[in-house]
Amino acid sequence: MTPKSFPPTVDPLPNDADAPASASAPLAEDRYRAPALDKGLDILELLARQPQGLTRAEIVKEMDRNASEIYRMLERLVARQYVMRSLSGDRYSLSLKLFTLAHMHPPLNRLVTQAIPIMEAFAQKAEQACHMGIYDQGNVLITAQVNGPGTWSMTIRVGGHVGLVDTASGQVLLAFADASQAQQMLAQHTALEGEVPFESDALASALSVIRKQGYFERDSLQSFGVADISCPIFGPDHSALAALTCPYVRRIDRHVGPDQKTVRLLLQQAAQALSLTQGGFAPASRHA
Repeated sequence: MTPKSFPPTVDPLPNDADAPASASAPLAEDRYRAPALDKGLDILELLARQPQGLTRAEIVKEMDRNASEIYRMLERLVARQYVMRSLSGDRYSLSLKLFTLAHMHPPLNRLVTQAIPIMEAFAQKAEQACHMGIYDQGNVLITAQVNGPGTWSMTIRVGGHVGLVDTASGQVLLAFADASQAQQMLAQHTALEGEVPFESDALASALSVIRKQGYFERDSLQSFGVADISCPIFGPDHSALAALTCPYVRRIDRHVGPDQKTVRLLLQQAAQALSLTQGGFAPASRHA
């Protein structure tokens, strides 16, 4: 049998079963090099360790590379939205694109699949609707929605976006993001139609209250007669991976359902069951 041949520019992979181990054999990462890709990954890994970002000169110094090649690579990373340039234009930091990619469809589908039964159980006990939202391109994407068991409930359309700064879901996601992540989320935020404006001091105060309480509970800024309750679903890094929200509608007829406090406790239990951290809720001090 004629042995299989390989193109002259590609080395055949060694047969581990037949070839003896050799200390002089080249490592796999040295045999198939892509210098431009390595350079881009080096920049991303460097910026990941610098929450305040770095100037171009600092990046050049840290990487010990030619300034012109670093400039070209940075411009491409900015153009592809993996890296953000500061408003003053002199510092570079990671955007949330890698975070977004890491939470695209397969992981999101798993989260939704796990969340739906828990959300349905909450809706039955609380007699209220609930929905789940994640951060997406400057606002909040509604990824799951469960109606209450009765005739009356408040629902949010799955696949729609709601505001980052003026909704329960958005403020919970901001409150339980680390400082650099929250800053990037706000930098990417664009106001949606009808959005209620928030001054930075007022927003900071609201987020501080949410962190201390561990949840959001306040009258809705979008609808009369609705009290929004929202709890964080924590990821393994103790940041909010998603927000679980109930637009609580109080019945005023003869039906007696669970009161608002009971509904909030049920929602906290549901969010805790979905959280990936040890023991569910992360300590507030982690996000201060």
